[in-house]
Amino acid sequence: MKRRQLLLSSAAAAAAAAAPAVFAQGRPIRLIVPYAAGGPIDVTARLLAERVKDSLGTVIIDNKPGGGGNIGADAVAKAAPDGLTIGISAVATHAINPWLFSKMPYDPVKDFAAITQMVRVPNVLVVNAETAQRLKIETLADLIAYGKRNPGKLNYASGGNGSAGHLAGEMFKRDAGLFAVHIPYNGGNPAQLALLSGQVDFNFDNLATAAPNIRSGKLKALAVTTLKRSPNLPEVPPVADTLKGFSIDTWWGLVAPAGTPRDAIQKLNHAFVAALNSPEAKTRFATLMAEPVPTSPEEFASFMKAELAKYEKVVKASGAKVD
Repeated sequence: MKRRQLLLSSAAAAAAAAAPAVFAQGRPIRLIVPYAAGGPIDVTARLLAERVKDSLGTVIIDNKPGGGGNIGADAVAKAAPDGLTIGISAVATHAINPWLFSKMPYDPVKDFAAITQMVRVPNVLVVNAETAQRLKIETLADLIAYGKRNPGKLNYASGGNGSAGHLAGEMFKRDAGLFAVHIPYNGGNPAQLALLSGQVDFNFDNLATAAPNIRSGKLKALAVTTLKRSPNLPEVPPVADTLKGFSIDTWWGLVAPAGTPRDAIQKLNHAFVAALNSPEAKTRFATLMAEPVPTSPEEFASFMKAELAKYEKVVKASGAKVD
């Protein structure tokens, strides 16, 4: 570890002298996305890359999926800290995976320098509309009351052990003081189909995925998982209105390798924050049910540490593990 720290310090010192010149020369920046092309994270990364061309020059998207995001995140951690390689950090790579995987190739705190959070996508607690009508469930409080009156009768689906939907369900059970059977499926789509067909009672789903079925009346939205109401579903209250402090959502942001010079981090932050605040980005993100969350590097670093601590308890309580 001492050798690694020495190498990082030496690389950082060399990069600090070179960073302003590097940006001035207009060399392209590589933005590593640890997920496949075409998904929401990739789409938002490409949108921002286009928006920062005038201030940073060309930003090349490099998709490195695999290992639940760990492969791409590790590539960022091990890149030269010169401001020319940055990457996406997400709730999975920097808050959940460190507790879910038995072995991690990187340290989610020590190996990265925060740039800015990008977006937050609420999750939503949904029930099958016919099930809700049959059980007379109109609100989250109704669901909790039913679960307490009928221990063991409720069940919920997720996209798999350790998935965001699984962990949200375990947090909900813990905070509500009820028991519901977890039924893991091989992915989010099969879990949603199980809910739509009435095979399970409720899910914690991504708002972007659930929204069409909520609008069509097939699913009933009881609560969003952000602390405040979502502007994309303003009529639905947060879980926190019923269970104080409940907060679990999908987020991602930008990081650089640890040791990246401070002036390079600041230049990257200013450019990407301006892009996140642009009307074009806000409009495009709204179609993905994503809320832009531009922050300072310090705010994002603090947020990621808090999320890491939060998910340690949640993952351990769930018993989920990937060897």
